[in-house]
Parts: sequence; structure tokens; C-alpha cells
Amino acid sequence: MSDLPILGAALTLNALENQRELMLEKPRDLELQDFWPGEVLNGDWTPLTDRAKRLLDGHQGRVGIHGPFFGFTIDSMDVDVRAIVRKRLLQGLEVCAALGGTHMVVHSPYTTWDHNNLDNYENARELKLELCHMTMKDAVKRAEDIGCELVIENIEDKDPYARIELAKSFGSEAVRISVDTGHAHYAHGSTGAPPVDYFIKAAGNNLRHIHLQDADGYADRHWTLGEGTINWPSVFSALGELESNPRLIVELRDHSNLPASIANMAALGLAQ
Repeated sequence: MSDLPILGAALTLNALENQRELMLEKPRDLELQDFWPGEVLNGDWTPLTDRAKRLLDGHQGRVGIHGPFFGFTIDSMDVDVRAIVRKRLLQGLEVCAALGGTHMVVHSPYTTWDHNNLDNYENARELKLELCHMTMKDAVKRAEDIGCELVIENIEDKDPYARIELAKSFGSEAVRISVDTGHAHYAHGSTGAPPVDYFIKAAGNNLRHIHLQDADGYADRHWTLGEGTINWPSVFSALGELESNPRLIVELRDHSNLPASIANMAALGLAQ
């Protein structure tokens, strides 16, 4: 058991308070989910970070946040929208700086439509990279300065390599890869993408973060691990080949099922 990978979790502060004993019993990595709304980032979020620090007294794992994502993409062609996205990313990184956070999740800009059409338009792939750089360049510099990694998470991605190319194009250790198992399983079941373990193998040691959730290959379920149809032995086998020590973040719709998720993976001899 002691050699098995240790699972962390994505939690709100309220859920962290409820699961605090579990999160402190081992060095479990934590991702806080309170800091993505624009209303929070535009306001005074210091009471939230102060509360987080109190709850994390004695915590031994790494800490990060899910960055802002609703209502925009990082490849917007609209100059005014890009300005807002740049602002949101920098606001999220200020939260990370206040928390001592070492990662912030950023959503991939690659859609199912892109998969079928990026090669249908001249220089579309290059333009997508350029737009992402225009949006993210200030955030990448800030992330470097504070020792934080921007991990780009697959959302609709059918091609597991496209956002890897995007991350590498920045030439920065602060831009790395995240895999969401449920998103990959949705793409596999509904759009013909490769299976989940292929997404992990594609990322290789650029993988620094993974959202672990179970699903049925049809929708973004965020079910308890072991209650869907993801092949978990293949996932953990692929993770076991890596040297990048990715954060293993259980991300559930119902946070109260975190203990069951950990217990189910422990029963399979995959994680603790």
C-alpha cells in the first residue's frame, strides 16, 4: 500500500472543511475550486485565501487552483475578449501567489469542430497558436515568476497531441499538460478519440496534473472512481511509466464520495 500513488482532490473550501482529516492524513495534493468565477476574482478574495490557509495548517501536499474558464476561450479572435481573458488568468495567478499555489488549470481551446477543420483553412493551426500566445504571454511570465505551472486540460480534445504542441510552443517550464480522464473518456466514446490511457501516454513527462473522474463515455459525469466504465488499471499503468510526478486530483461532482473513490482504487491495488 505504501508504494501506491497518493490521490489528492479538487474541493471547494466547504468540502475541504468536511474532508480535512482525509486530506491531511497523507500528503494529498489539493486543487481549490472557489477561485474561477469572475465575481470572486473581481472582488476581495483575501477572506477565502485566509480561510484556505487556516484549513491547510498541517497539509503536506501541493496546492493549486482551477483557473477561470467559463464564458471564454484562450484563443479568442476578438481583441476585447482577449483582454478580459488575460485579466482573468492574471487574477487567478494572484490567488496562486497568495496561497503558495503551484498549479492553475487552464482549459484547452481545441474543439471537436477544430479536429475536422483546422486543416481545412490555410494556416489555421498556426493562427490558433498565435492567438493563444497573445492571450497567455503575460500569464506565462507571471507563472514563471511565482513558480506556478499553467496546466492545459483537455475538454473536447479529440487529438491528444494538439494541446501538447501548444504547451511546448511557449518554451516554458510553466506551461504543462493536464489530462481529465472523464473528458478523454467522453471524447473516446462520443467522438472517436483514443482511450484515456493514450492521452496519458501522449503527454508523457509533460503531464503534471490529472483530473481523475469516472464516466460512461457519453457525458462529463464526474462520478465516483470505479462507478463508470473507465479502465482504471490501464490509466494507472500509464501513470506508472512517468517520472513527472503529476498531481493526482480526484474531481467529483459530489465531494462526499471522495473517500469511496480512494477506497475503490485502493481495493483494486492502484492507489491510496
